[in-house]
Amino acid sequence: MLVLITYDVSTTTPAGQRRLRQVAKTCQAYGQRVQNSVFECIVDAAQFASLKIRLLELIDEESDSLRFYRLGNNYKSKVEHVGAKASIDVEGPVIF
Repeated sequence: MLVLITYDVSTTTPAGQRRLRQVAKTCQAYGQRVQNSVFECIVDAAQFASLKIRLLELIDEESDSLRFYRLGNNYKSKVEHVGAKASIDVEGPVIF
């Protein structure tokens, strides 16, 4: 399933800056960054549960926020991209 994850982490303190880096790094392990604080992740149910638990452990619920948008397996008909930075096929081959 495709999950869109968005976050807003308060960076007014060194601890907040550290949380921001950890949240981004965790999301990057599961998907690709499509905007500064937005990631697209192709995951199964178990991976999503693990990712969500990890992110909830990282954030400070008093000053940060997370949003999870589950677009499901038929996401290709639900996502439209317009503008710069062409979309990457997250299920396509990875070339290094």
